[in-house]
Amino acid sequence: MTKLITVLNGPNLNLLGQREPEKYGSKTLVDVEVEVTTLASELGLKVLFQQSNFEGGLVEMIHAARETSAGIIINPAAYSHTSVAVLDALNTYDGAVVEVHISNIHKREEFRHHSFVSARADGVIAGCGTQGYSLALRHIATLV
Repeated sequence: MTKLITVLNGPNLNLLGQREPEKYGSKTLVDVEVEVTTLASELGLKVLFQQSNFEGGLVEMIHAARETSAGIIINPAAYSHTSVAVLDALNTYDGAVVEVHISNIHKREEFRHHSFVSARADGVIAGCGTQGYSLALRHIATLV
């Protein structure tokens, strides 16, 4: 049976490739999904790629992953720094969790240096661009 990894993306990531390309690069979220899906197949995994601009949407996606997924890769975007609700939802999840940030949040504004999600994550990848998703998938494959 192929293990499913849920890849969750937070607010504004639907604009990846358009929004601040000097900071986030020119690849779109669809480009990232194709790369991750291809790598997942090579690793014997399947991925469910999702995005929401709404905190509650991410919480519901995490709840759904409790029943379906061996691991979660999450780029909570701005909710990293503000959402106890996303952290609480992740705390209800028993599988592996890897947090991804395209930019290095520790080189940005001070309020971005803290991530609530990191308290639950089994690994954190930041500042590797969109390649961070593939790195996260490779890591989560070792955990599941």
